[in-house]
Amino acid sequence: MIGFLRGKLLQKTPPQLLLDVNGVGYELEAPMTTFYDLPALGAEVRLHTHLVVREDAHILFGFASETERLLFRTLIKVNGVGPKLALTILSGQSVVEFYRCVHDNDVKSLVRLPGVGQKTAERLIIELRDRLPQSGDQLGDAVASGDVVSLAVSSPKQEAIAALIALGYKPPEAQRMVQAVADDDKSCEDLIRLALRGALR
Repeated sequence: MIGFLRGKLLQKTPPQLLLDVNGVGYELEAPMTTFYDLPALGAEVRLHTHLVVREDAHILFGFASETERLLFRTLIKVNGVGPKLALTILSGQSVVEFYRCVHDNDVKSLVRLPGVGQKTAERLIIELRDRLPQSGDQLGDAVASGDVVSLAVSSPKQEAIAALIALGYKPPEAQRMVQAVADDDKSCEDLIRLALRGALR
């Protein structure tokens, strides 16, 4: 099992990135919460990893913190939640926000995430309520414990739309979300962050 990777960041096209580790290029998929914290291309980065082995592929996932990776591993143990949906959940909410949704029985916020229907949201709450930190202090401690490609596109706006589609949004919806926050001065990561924030309101 690969526990973490440290290397030079060569490409970042959400949700995929490419890391050069001593001359070997590792392709990873990462949630948007991790992308927000990535340095500029060419800089060194250290990511916690989780390897998913399928019959047709081996997929490596990367996370900025151990807390994110732990939540990802917890999510994929829930019946009906695979790696792609777990990545979508982590992209749409921070670890603390997700914890609070579970403990507050906030089905409404969970179903706003693409791919999460009423039954899945209820199942997440039922199965995870007793596995996650309970109090506000524990939530803070959980986060504090963490260490805090693909098709090329021609602009941050197009890249943001492609990323939202990869996260499960339909193309027209992704385009509408990005158009609502579009600004020539914003980076791809900023556009995605604002688009997801608007979708969850």
